[in-house]
Amino acid sequence: MIELVYGLYLAITIGITVWVARTLSKNGEVFLIDCFGQNPQLARSTNHLLVVGFYLVNIGFITLTLSLGSEPQTVPDAVRFLSSKVGLAVLVLGAMHFFNMGAIAQFGRKVNGWLAENGAAAEVGAA
Repeated sequence: MIELVYGLYLAITIGITVWVARTLSKNGEVFLIDCFGQNPQLARSTNHLLVVGFYLVNIGFITLTLSLGSEPQTVPDAVRFLSSKVGLAVLVLGAMHFFNMGAIAQFGRKVNGWLAENGAAAEVGAA
């Protein structure tokens, strides 16, 4: 039974991680293009790097938490085990999402500033 519960935990949390990463990647590209001064190549590259980091951190967290807590011995224990571990993983996913959005927005403003400065400097140099 323990192997089944661990397998369910991994399948559920990794499935949620993949779904969230794909959703954020697909829908976040428009946001990143706007943040990075309408530069789609920079936005796609950043988007891919964020997805890789997202997978690494979340899958690392998911596998690390396998060793925490006591092993379930009964069906009610298994339900509690799954709900607490899946719930914790979902909270971490949500926290990472909000952290990433804040960091990207802040970094995007800096990039837009740099692009505006370089664009203004290039226009002055061309004139």
